[in-house]
Amino acid sequence: MVAFVSRQSFAQAPTVAGPRYAACDLCGYCPPNPAPQSWPACQKCLYPNINPDPAAMDSLEVDPETNLPASPATGRQYTFLGCIKSGGGFSQEGAVGGVVQTLLNIIFSMSGGIAFLYLIYGSFIITTSQSSPDRLNYGRRVVYGAIAGLIFTLGSVFVVKFIASGILKIPGFGE
Repeated sequence: MVAFVSRQSFAQAPTVAGPRYAACDLCGYCPPNPAPQSWPACQKCLYPNINPDPAAMDSLEVDPETNLPASPATGRQYTFLGCIKSGGGFSQEGAVGGVVQTLLNIIFSMSGGIAFLYLIYGSFIITTSQSSPDRLNYGRRVVYGAIAGLIFTLGSVFVVKFIASGILKIPGFGE
């Protein structure tokens, strides 16, 4: 009878089967499903140092030492409004100022855009009034209101930034 002896020693390192992958990343990419439509913008926000091709699956690769998937850039959060950046992590000093400043920028941009649209609307009313005094006065009121809205919006931006960064010295404001 012949006995077979295994030549493998227990001290040898196990063979590496290749990288492991997480089920999903923070941008919502879950293979085998295709990457979501917002994945490129989310990838630039949360994973700026990886391959932009979702098929490379760099955002899903699990680190063998920590057993965790790729961590996002600190101080960033991707929302339906886009990438919100804070000075550091969201729990660090100055984080609230960065988030509030981002939200204020969005609000002031929207109000400025609405005032511009009202300016165009009032100009259209004046142009198409055909010398009707009622329509002409209504168009003037709309244009004056749009200009007042723009002045109010720009003034409020100045006041908020001046108070937050100049007087209160809130960390994260003024960048």
